[in-house]
Amino acid sequence: MISMSSLRREWLSNPRADILAGIVVALALIPEAIGFSIIAGVDPKVGLYASFSIAVIIALVGGRPAMVSAATAAVAVVVVPLVRDHGLPYLFAATILMGIIQIIAGFLRLDLLMQYVSRSVMTGFVNALAILIFMAQLPQLIDVTWITYVMVAAGLAIIYLFPRVTRAVPSPLVAIIILTTVSIYGGLDVNTVGDMGQLPSALPSFLIPDVPLTLETLRIILPYSLTMAAVGLLESLLTAQIVNDLTDTPSNKRRECKGQGIANFVTGFLGGMGGCAMIGQSVINVKSGGRTRLSTLTAGVVLLILIVVLGPLVSQIPMPALVAVMVMVSIGTFSWRSIRDLKRLPWQSSVVMLVTVVVVVWTHDLARGVLAGVILSGLFFAGKVRRLFTVESSLSEDGRTRTYRISGQVFFASSERFLEAFDFREVLDRVVIDVSGAHFWDITAVGSLDAAILKFRREGASVEVTGLNEASAAMVSRFATHDKSGASGQTAAH
Repeated sequence: MISMSSLRREWLSNPRADILAGIVVALALIPEAIGFSIIAGVDPKVGLYASFSIAVIIALVGGRPAMVSAATAAVAVVVVPLVRDHGLPYLFAATILMGIIQIIAGFLRLDLLMQYVSRSVMTGFVNALAILIFMAQLPQLIDVTWITYVMVAAGLAIIYLFPRVTRAVPSPLVAIIILTTVSIYGGLDVNTVGDMGQLPSALPSFLIPDVPLTLETLRIILPYSLTMAAVGLLESLLTAQIVNDLTDTPSNKRRECKGQGIANFVTGFLGGMGGCAMIGQSVINVKSGGRTRLSTLTAGVVLLILIVVLGPLVSQIPMPALVAVMVMVSIGTFSWRSIRDLKRLPWQSSVVMLVTVVVVVWTHDLARGVLAGVILSGLFFAGKVRRLFTVESSLSEDGRTRTYRISGQVFFASSERFLEAFDFREVLDRVVIDVSGAHFWDITAVGSLDAAILKFRREGASVEVTGLNEASAAMVSRFATHDKSGASGQTAAH
């Protein structure tokens, strides 16, 4: 049950700034939604309805206040073959299934996987997204009139200079209003929102996708739904983390997973395409003063009002004004400090960040870039921990007993070094393996211990293992084979 304190904190603690920020976001959503619809090969209203529906629903059920979700390029790119080969109804059905998968992911706590995404990957993700946002504006800057460049420059000047006069009104909103007024009354030859596609003139209505309810339909849409769900959750959870950092407030990622699922599930029944969190619009929202769910709700509601009621006016907004806003977003999103840190931070961190950026920009696929970064981070981490491993040995005065003292982490990456530390050809009566300073992490480590013991026994020496900590002892007791029947014939059990 929602308490009055949480209602005030999440909805009513910052109303004026939230409403103004929501209006700015709504204006920025229009060209984005139309552009993503064009990418997916569907009518602009599919993206616009999706942006309205997802923004409003996520404001109510999402786990990250002030984060904006809508139709996105990341999901649009995925569904291109589905729309092309099977038609629009299958896109709606895939969006509904996408929502179901995301709700299940929320119950399975898949959000915890975000713990394995390092800061370097996050920085690479943000930088790549900033580059993609800027690149998405380039079509509006090629083969256009010179007045377009003047308006973009004027828009950027207003955005960055107006806050020195007052911060009562978000400067991007001021830039859009001024440039639209100048464009309309000056009759300037520039592209407008109306040039990108016809805006819908009616409210979205409930519909059931016209697809046969068969296993064949499921076979067609399931791969797309799984990919859409994975990409959507990945981008949403990463964006939530970024908004957390911008606002110094936490988010409920489990709730966000379920919220994204609910939003997409409903949107599929309203004739919309799948979507997820948008880092660009979320940054606009936060930097414009948005802090609560009211800002996201305002963005969705105002978007619908703009396209249905004020469509003729909205269609006259000059694209240079919106390009200026998005350029500001890309500049603000890029982590410029990461360039300075390239020499200061460990080279592995810089490589992970750069690889993430290159893969995302090269493939235009955020999931692939993040996956590449996570894998590389894991390899570097394993290599680093592998080096935290030492072996010392001492021989008894009578020359018949050698004691090996193992320190560090024994796991799959260090198991080879573990075995190489022993001299199995040395003639001994007794070998002591002191592991009081070590920890055995996996069955590969236990297998290496098995192999060492069996090799010493094969050479005629008795072996004693001492100092196993409780966790390592439990693993050795469960998986080791050197003390089990038939072990004498083995040298490497795992």
